[in-house]
Amino acid sequence: MDYPPFGKIAISGPILAAMIQSFSTSAGAVDGLIFGHVTHVTTSNLSDDSESPADSNSSTFIATITGFFCSGTVNSFYDNTGTIESGLIGQFLDDPLRTHQSSLLGWFSGRRKTQLRPSMRERLVTTSLATDTQFSFPVKNALEPTDFKPCLFLLFASPPSDQIIHTHEYRAYQFRSCTDSFESKSISIVNIGPAFGGHYGSFSSNSPFPSLPCELHGSPMNEDKDHDRNHSLKDQRELDMCAEGFEVGRLRKMVGSEATNYTWSLEDLYEKMLVKMGNLAIMVEDSSAKLCEQEKHNRELRYKISKLVASE
Repeated sequence: MDYPPFGKIAISGPILAAMIQSFSTSAGAVDGLIFGHVTHVTTSNLSDDSESPADSNSSTFIATITGFFCSGTVNSFYDNTGTIESGLIGQFLDDPLRTHQSSLLGWFSGRRKTQLRPSMRERLVTTSLATDTQFSFPVKNALEPTDFKPCLFLLFASPPSDQIIHTHEYRAYQFRSCTDSFESKSISIVNIGPAFGGHYGSFSSNSPFPSLPCELHGSPMNEDKDHDRNHSLKDQRELDMCAEGFEVGRLRKMVGSEATNYTWSLEDLYEKMLVKMGNLAIMVEDSSAKLCEQEKHNRELRYKISKLVASE
């Protein structure tokens, strides 16, 4: 019985960077195991517009990669014919020092100066791994009991020809037993939590934001409220001087129906700030050049003085 296809594969940026680092710093080709979980997600496409079509729901399976193990070599858990050695994989899964208690999603392979497509041996290894029932695992949040087998395969490769800029390419595949072939899958790099983005659909707000009061008040925690208020107003005046009069009170005009009339003023303020930063950078560069020139002049003077002292 074939299992459903992945809607997408999610992986955090640090984990993907660590996998690429393990491949790029190795002496040659490498392979390893991938761990994580599969979640059944129902996405709701909502809208607050009464004239829009009725809300619709769609469900998909998301494979989230939460960890990996890199062997540093090849043929680490399989032989030359592509047959896996279940004992080696089981020993690693049962290791009490393993920090991630996730399921086995599949494996990965990294090789240099090759095309970014699976080889015959990689297909045999994935087939052998995906047909082993002892590594199957349940799907989280599934409406009906659903088990997945380790059918995920990630391939890392460097370009076949030498390039000035060193790059690495990667691609994810899911092995489907119904077609006995790989299906290319998209990879979503998530940097704010592995299960965050998949719970939201194409919701877009059509209602205007309410008018928010943006007024400056003194801190009630201080005993001398008058002194605190005067101090806050002084700081605000200094801030307004740097912002060229774009005080806090004008921020409330940036929400609501009048926002479009004041957007250009923020853009103009931003451009002026960039000009000031550019001028400041030029001043710093000129000051550094003058400082280097003064140090050179001081060295020449010290050299002349040392010659005069030596001649005496």
